[in-house]
Parts: sequence; structure tokens; C-alpha cells
Amino acid sequence: MNEYPKTISTRCLVIGYLLLPVLIATKAIAADATIQVTEALVRATVPGQAVAGVYLKLRSDQTARLVAVNSPLAKKAEIHSMSNAGGVMRMRQLKAVDLPAGETQTFEPNGNHIMLFGITQQLKPGDKVPLTLTIEKKGKKVQVPVVAQVRPVIGDQ
Repeated sequence: MNEYPKTISTRCLVIGYLLLPVLIATKAIAADATIQVTEALVRATVPGQAVAGVYLKLRSDQTARLVAVNSPLAKKAEIHSMSNAGGVMRMRQLKAVDLPAGETQTFEPNGNHIMLFGITQQLKPGDKVPLTLTIEKKGKKVQVPVVAQVRPVIGDQ
């Protein structure tokens, strides 16, 4: 009768020792996948407006790339860049944005940013816009959920 508790305790101890390397490896993998998204915001829209800009700060602990964005509130989302060439502002779509390890990439007006096309509703200050960023690291794609706050349009934010 006293053997049964010892057997269970011994089994738990053995299983714990066997699982310890797996748990440590899992923690290391999770730490490698860390992506930080801060200051995510979307500019408010007027009734009938079908496009909106998204701005945020994005940082990866390892070299990675932002390769896609989507939102259930838009038919399409694209990564864009603004540049000034000879006094003329030009916007172009980017296939990806490199995320050097440990560096923060700022997505802002007049620079890299995200465009939402075919938005399904007016975006009012205080609303929240769900986004999914697709980040590529070491050949694998990771989906990063983000909620951007809608802010009023006041100058260049």
C-alpha cells in the first residue's frame, strides 16, 4: 500500500526530468519569435472614404521581414512607402519591409506605412481596427495580431 504513492511520485519525477529539456527548448523558440508592435494607430475616415493609413512601430528580436498585412475591416491591405523626389511626393507598394534584429522600424506618414483599401465602415476616433501582420523569420511565417486605435486626423501624426 505504501508502494503506490512512491511509484506515482517517482514516475512524476522521471517525467518531469524527461520533459525539462523540451520545456527549455520551447521557451527558447518562443523567445526567438518575439515581435513587439507599439503605437498602432489608424487615421479616422469620413463617411464613404474607402482607404485609411495605418501607422505603428515594429521591432523584432531577430532579423525578419514584414511580408503581408490584412484586416477584416478592409478588402485589401498593402505595405507602402512615401518618398519625395524633386518636390513630388510618390507612394509605392512594397513587397516587404526588412526588420533588422533589435531595431525598431517606424511606419509613419511620409515614410513606410500600411494602407487599408475597401474599408467596410467609417473609422471613428476611439474605434479599434484588428490587423494581422505576417512576419517572415528564418523562412517561416508568423501571424502577429494587432489592434490599432483610430485617432482623429490632426496634422501629421
